[in-house]
Amino acid sequence: MESITIKDVARLCGVGVSTVSRAINNHPDINPETKEKIMQVISEHHYIPNNSARNLKRQDSKTVAILMKGIANPFFHEMIKILEYEVEKKKYSFLLHHVEEDEDEIDVAMELEKEKKLCGIVFLGGTVGHTEEKFRQLTTPFVLCTIGLRRDVDPAICSSVSIDDVKEARRMVSYLCSLGHERIAFVAAREDDIAIGRMRLEGYRQALEENHIPFRPELVLYPEKGMNAYSMANGYQVTKRFLDSNIPATAFFAISDNVSFGVCKAIYDAGKRIPEDYSVAGFDGIEMGKYYYPTLTTMRQPCEEMARETMKILFSRIEDEKGNKHKVFEAELQEGGSVRRIKA
Repeated sequence: MESITIKDVARLCGVGVSTVSRAINNHPDINPETKEKIMQVISEHHYIPNNSARNLKRQDSKTVAILMKGIANPFFHEMIKILEYEVEKKKYSFLLHHVEEDEDEIDVAMELEKEKKLCGIVFLGGTVGHTEEKFRQLTTPFVLCTIGLRRDVDPAICSSVSIDDVKEARRMVSYLCSLGHERIAFVAAREDDIAIGRMRLEGYRQALEENHIPFRPELVLYPEKGMNAYSMANGYQVTKRFLDSNIPATAFFAISDNVSFGVCKAIYDAGKRIPEDYSVAGFDGIEMGKYYYPTLTTMRQPCEEMARETMKILFSRIEDEKGNKHKVFEAELQEGGSVRRIKA
C-alpha cells in the first residue's frame, strides 16, 4: 500500500500544508470544521505524521520490531530473550514495543513502519481477527508468532508460527476427563476475545462433547471488565468468586499458567488443597510451573523452537526469498502434581 504524504492530505482537503500541520499539532488557530475534515481524511487514508525525518532518509534500515500484546503473560517474556538474541546475531537492531490490550496492533505497526523504517516485524500475541485488507496495509515483511491466520485470509499474505490452540486445549480437557473429572471450570479470556481465548474455549467445548459431558456455561469464568485476562490477579479473582458461589467443580483449567497461579492462591485461601480438593491445569509450560508446589500440570508450548523458527522465516523474507511459510508446532502435555485421578 503506497504511503500518503502531508501534501496529499492538504490536496484532498483543499488546504495548505501548514493548515494540515496545525490540525495535526492541535493548534487553536484553525477552523473546527476544517480541522474535522482534515482528521477524517487522515483517518480514512491511514496517514501517520512522521516525527523523524532522519529515519525517513534511511533506505537501508536494519531494525526488526517485536510487537508484544499480552504483557502480563510471562510466556512471552521467555520468547523475547530468544528473539532478541537471534536479531542481534544477524547484526540487526532490536525494537520491542508493547501493545495495549485495547490497541489495534496493525495500526501500531503501520505507525512504526513510518517512524522507524522497519525491515521486519514480529507480532507476538494479539488477535487472529484481522481481515486480509487490514494485513495488506503493511509493506514490511512480518511473521505472526503464537497466532495464526483466519481461514478466510490468503495464507500467502504473511507467515505464521503457532500451535493449534483448539487441538491442544482439547487434549488437556480430554486428559482431565480421562481422570474422572466432569465438572471442569474453565478460567477464560474476555467474552469478546477473538484470538487465543476463543480457540482454547472452543477446544474445551469440543473435549466435553467428545467425552459426552454437557457444556455448563456457569463453569466458564470470565474476567471482570477492565481486568487483564492473562494475569494472576484475574485467576485469583474469578476463582474466589466461583468458590464463594458454591457451584460444584473438581478441576480448573486456566487459559495460561500465569492465570493458574492465581487460581491456586484462591483455592488455598479458601482453606482447600490441591489436588486433593481441586485439580488445576494450565497452558504454556513456563518455567515457574516446574518450581511451584505442587508442580503444575500444563500444555507446554515449544518456546525456544517457535522463537527461532519465527526469526528464521522473517530473515528469509527480509532477504527476498519468495513465499511465506506457516509452521504449526505440537505442544507437550506435562503431568505435574496439581492434578489427580478421582475415578478408577
